[in-house]
Amino acid sequence: MILPIIALTVFFNQPEVYAKGGGEKTVMVGGAAMYPSKNIVENAINSKEHTTLVAAVKAAGLVETLQGDGPFTVFAPKNAAFDKLSEGTVGTLLKPENKSQLTSVLTYHVVAGNFDSKSLMKEIKQGKGKATMKTVQGGKLTFMMDGNDLWVMDGNGNKAKVTIKDVYQKNGVIHVIDTVLLP
Repeated sequence: MILPIIALTVFFNQPEVYAKGGGEKTVMVGGAAMYPSKNIVENAINSKEHTTLVAAVKAAGLVETLQGDGPFTVFAPKNAAFDKLSEGTVGTLLKPENKSQLTSVLTYHVVAGNFDSKSLMKEIKQGKGKATMKTVQGGKLTFMMDGNDLWVMDGNGNKAKVTIKDVYQKNGVIHVIDTVLLP
């Protein structure tokens, strides 16, 4: 039991990269400050590491939804995560005729509610090492720790590492991940 407590302590004491933005505590993502006073879309469009995700959100018609009140917890894959998909997958998903499939993939990365890393860790602890949450898409994501790292697993067993946690937004929180999750 002491090992999980040590892992939690190390996880919550990791240094974050913050910038000063008009008195706001901001996290740097993709070379841009993420402002807690802005919504998910307003912040994401400034991240150089999330241009593919932003293009996908626009193509799926989800901009207005993610600008809404929420709250939303978004597991945001970096461009490099999309690059790991089979060649041609992103281009195919972005085609208008595949909008429903794209929407399914994107909403699988969203959980209704505001779940920062402390909330997720509490759920993992209560679940004796794992926590499962329902996504907006309707599928389930499983959360776990591996050493000091928080991981998310999709229903197919694919795992994504949370590389930047707790990027607070006006309408929720973003956790940056290194792999696209598939429903």
